[in-house]
Amino acid sequence: MKEKRFIHVALCIVVAVSCLFIGDGCDRKDDKVSQEKTYNVIVRVSEKQQLRPFIEATGTLNPYEEVNIGAEIDGIIKSVKVDEGTVVTKGMLLATIDDIEYSNEVVRAEAFLRQTEATLANTKIEFSRKEALYREQLVTSQQFDDVSTRLTYAESEVERARAALTIAKQKLAKTKIYSPLASRVKEKKVSPGDFVKVGASLFILIQPNPLKVRFAVPEKDVGKLKVGQDVILKVDAFQDKEFKGKVSIVFPSLDEKTRTLTLEALVPNSDGMLKPGLFTKVILYTGPAKDTVVVPVTALLYEAEKVRLFTVSGDRAKETRVRIGSKYGEMMEIMEGIQEGEKVVVAGQQNLSEGVKVSVQQTASAGSESGVKSRVTKKDVEAKGEKNERQITTK
Repeated sequence: MKEKRFIHVALCIVVAVSCLFIGDGCDRKDDKVSQEKTYNVIVRVSEKQQLRPFIEATGTLNPYEEVNIGAEIDGIIKSVKVDEGTVVTKGMLLATIDDIEYSNEVVRAEAFLRQTEATLANTKIEFSRKEALYREQLVTSQQFDDVSTRLTYAESEVERARAALTIAKQKLAKTKIYSPLASRVKEKKVSPGDFVKVGASLFILIQPNPLKVRFAVPEKDVGKLKVGQDVILKVDAFQDKEFKGKVSIVFPSLDEKTRTLTLEALVPNSDGMLKPGLFTKVILYTGPAKDTVVVPVTALLYEAEKVRLFTVSGDRAKETRVRIGSKYGEMMEIMEGIQEGEKVVVAGQQNLSEGVKVSVQQTASAGSESGVKSRVTKKDVEAKGEKNERQITTK
């Protein structure tokens, strides 16, 4: 009987201890479950938009033509008709060089021509007479050859006099400098009284309508380029305006150092608003508009060449690798990885991992700037998350 009673007591002690450990394990499991961390996030629904693919670049505006007008003769500048900024038409008089010397040269050339023509006329008469006498054998061959030679010489002298007169007239004409094209004066380099030599620069003229813009495109985008594509230009001087143009030249070879291809576009400038030399941002459209899935750039996480983001399914975060395309302002094209209508985390994703519990604090509107137009800051999200964690731990 004593042995049975001892065994009974021992069994009760074992059962009591077992219940104690089982109860403690249950409590710890419940405590662990109750302490699962919840991360607060802001999400935005991925959307599909009609967007045109484009390439961004930078360039500088240049005049369509830039002409350096130089002196073609030596002389003293007599008058200057234009100044910097003057609008000139084709054939307009820009300046004159003192022409007294060149006028006198024309007079001398004309006199010399008349003299040679008179000599030629007399020689022709003499040649005709001696030719008739030579046929009748009344003059010797030597006499006839002599008059023939003098006739040839007189004819050459007339040609030389005519050429000299032409040159003298050309020099006289060059004392007046005319504009070769409709343009504006970029720079005036002379004033009345200056002595200039042949080749000296007098004016620089520019043609500001249309304007040219040259820009470089990376090697990876070369296959998308062709003449006639639309470009949009933006300049800091007119931040609210866009200027349209078209690609006019695609250069035939790449720059070996930068691995880029140069393009040139023409931009109409009839109102003269744009000025040569302005720095410009260029948007080159490479195709028609197409349906494109986009998300805010703030949603993307970069790891070397890999790009990922987090989406929300129920109350859990899901990590997704994506393939990105072009950047459209504050939105990024998603070519592969997610579809339209998925909830994408745009704030608070730095602390997330696959399958963690999340609490959506706000859904950013589709039309908000940069994909997230919210008054809730990152500090607010973190502070709210710590508060939730303390509440859970207390429970």
